[in-house]
Amino acid sequence: MGIIKAAINAVGGALADSWLEAIQAPDMGDNIVCCPGRVITSGRSSNTKGNENIVSNGSKIHVYDNQFMILVDNGKVVDYTAEPGPYTVSMSSSPSLFNGQFGDSLKEAFERVKFAGIPSNQQRVFFINLQEIKNLKFGTPNPIQYFDNFYNAELFIRAHGTYSIKITDPFKFYQEVIPRSAITQNQSVDFTTLNQQYNDEFLSALGAAINQYSADGNRVSYITSKGPIIAKYMADALDQEWNDTRGFQIQAVGLNPPSYDKQSQELINMRNKGAMLSDAAVQQGYVAGNISEGLRDAGSNANGAMAGFMGMGIGMNAGGNILGGYMQNPQYNNQQPQQYQQQQMQQQQPPQQQPQAAPQGGWTCECGAVNQGKFCSECGKPKPAAPKKRFCTNCGAELGDSTKFCPECGTKA
Repeated sequence: MGIIKAAINAVGGALADSWLEAIQAPDMGDNIVCCPGRVITSGRSSNTKGNENIVSNGSKIHVYDNQFMILVDNGKVVDYTAEPGPYTVSMSSSPSLFNGQFGDSLKEAFERVKFAGIPSNQQRVFFINLQEIKNLKFGTPNPIQYFDNFYNAELFIRAHGTYSIKITDPFKFYQEVIPRSAITQNQSVDFTTLNQQYNDEFLSALGAAINQYSADGNRVSYITSKGPIIAKYMADALDQEWNDTRGFQIQAVGLNPPSYDKQSQELINMRNKGAMLSDAAVQQGYVAGNISEGLRDAGSNANGAMAGFMGMGIGMNAGGNILGGYMQNPQYNNQQPQQYQQQQMQQQQPPQQQPQAAPQGGWTCECGAVNQGKFCSECGKPKPAAPKKRFCTNCGAELGDSTKFCPECGTKA
């Protein structure tokens, strides 16, 4: 038993009525991953009493885009196709194996799965949905631990949102994920109704992905915009478990803004307020605003406006001290910390003493002491002898020590 591709010119007209059954997949919806083929009983089909458990020789099967069709005979997978188009069931033909987008690797998978069915003495057609299965909701029942370098603290967050999967190996998915009861009872399979194990595995991988995102030093507030990165982390965590052994993988993850537990939210609020108030300009405005509010409230003091303004005066004295501290803040003065430190050191250093000038009639020793007597009171050195004055022998003008000619008459000194 197998399938052969129908000729294009044999699709419509009377030839279509000559096939015993015309089979196609019903509406799969958003989350249907596998469904049995249904006999078309409207339009030009003349077979309205066909048995859904029997696929007659010569029946026609319609395969559409993003559908993987499996033909089962007595519990064994005997043929398949991943290529859209019309096909005819031939009991005498060998498997045709139309691989479509999956390439020759699907033939190897077929060899492993073709005898792994459940005996049923029936022929059936099943369709695997190759579209992206979307809108799978998730939510963490318990907070996830997240260390944020910015807050330098362990935060605890709850994550929720949606994710999508895509079937990458239809045969593995057919064998490992589709319940055998759905095959024997000819039922559709909704991925959301499958075992809770997949949801638990997803949440476990999500926790690992978020922890890895934290270990990479990312801010927790950025996590909402990093859905593709989180999806990649999760794909790395689930590749072997889901893709390699079950034939599907994580396609995308949509994260909603995380919510924090009470203690984490209080810590974030405190840290954000402290960061805001560390700005000198914000500090000044904050204090000035409080002073303005205090002046307004002082006039309506229950004990009288005077008592209010007296208390306000005490508060303003304290505020003045705070504002004085702002003036010393390098951020307030638009100074670099290094320049501010140098300025502070210069202000703390005592001024250097300037050498004192000798009083009239006194003299200054080489050691710097000022004296009046003939000997230094500090080191005992004698007072230097006064240099002898020179005079011109012709006009009597006073000459300097190194003068060679008189500046008044030109006489040689």
